[in-house]
Amino acid sequence: MFGVSMSHEEFDRRVAIAISELKQTKPKEIVLVHHDDGDGLCSAAVTKAALEREGYQVKTFCLEKIYPEVIQSLHEGMDQTIFYTDIGSSHADFISECNASRNLTIILDHHDPMPARDPRVHDLNLEHHGFRGENDFSGATCCYLFARALNEHNADLSYLALVGSREIPEGFTGLNKVVLDEAINNGVVRVEGKKIEIVKFGTRIEDLFSKLQILGPAGYYEGGPELGIQACLEGISDRVKRKIDELEEWRKEANKRVLARLYRERLKETDHIQWFDAGDIYSGMGTKVIGQFCSFLSYQARLIKPNKYIIGFVNVPPDIPGWGKLKETFVKASVRVPKNLQTLIDQRKMPGAVDLLVKASEGFGVADGHQYAANVVVPVDKKEALIKSAEKFIGTYNI
Repeated sequence: MFGVSMSHEEFDRRVAIAISELKQTKPKEIVLVHHDDGDGLCSAAVTKAALEREGYQVKTFCLEKIYPEVIQSLHEGMDQTIFYTDIGSSHADFISECNASRNLTIILDHHDPMPARDPRVHDLNLEHHGFRGENDFSGATCCYLFARALNEHNADLSYLALVGSREIPEGFTGLNKVVLDEAINNGVVRVEGKKIEIVKFGTRIEDLFSKLQILGPAGYYEGGPELGIQACLEGISDRVKRKIDELEEWRKEANKRVLARLYRERLKETDHIQWFDAGDIYSGMGTKVIGQFCSFLSYQARLIKPNKYIIGFVNVPPDIPGWGKLKETFVKASVRVPKNLQTLIDQRKMPGAVDLLVKASEGFGVADGHQYAANVVVPVDKKEALIKSAEKFIGTYNI
């Protein structure tokens, strides 16, 4: 599937087993749980299209985090079929516990995985096979490879793997490069210099990605994820473009308010962490926006220290669209790693972002992500405990 030089036999085998079980199950409806960022929307679009082409009915459910009570409720039924795309691998152990072999569950993701202990939970994350989710493949690429294994005619969806992979700063390497070459050869995309255009839309992949990054996160409570999936498969309509412009203006105003506060008050600091609390400034938007702001902040040399982790907090609204209200009050903390620190993480002299949050939130948080970017949801009264625990954990490294 990936070319001669790449090890893929075990992945192909596990995909074939999952597809075989899917066909034997013959579900009336598939619940498709997906993330809300650009990669998450592309992942959902690829998977939804591929499954619907096989005659399955698909109900999408956009979830920003693996909230335990939400996952428990999703898996309490019997004989369901549930897909997780661009989300789920980091909590495959918990999903397995909730599922208890009741439902066929397929995870297509690129975040750092935990082991799936339920034989009916198929975690097809390529990190299990030596590839890196930070560099080699996106969630959408994993979904696309599954879709193509399901039916080779789904090769026309390869552009969505490329759009989702725009979140990877290094560009198209590893499996993403394989998919890019395939998409060019099949006439799905064309390359003009450094620009890659989706032939059927006449739209550049970076332009579609940037619009999805607004629609899903900023529009999470306003139907943005559904519009994003539609845009992935049908292109940007005038109606969707107007919504994007409205959401982007709203997000820009909120970002300006946070930035003004940080210039006025500066970030709080410990020995290895710099952090701030945005509170309710992003109220009405999805919590993914705090991670996007932290990414922007990591390049602001006048505001941040290049050798310290950046942590931003935001209050989590209790409502989960399409599900209901959370029982507890939470905050989300997003971590981003400035360039100087990334080298130390690669050398194992400092902990990666996801390792840091998993350890720091042990016993009270739900963390996932990558080595340079990660997030955690914790009870509202655990913010300072998280910072103290994170600082203590960093101190155990030989710096």
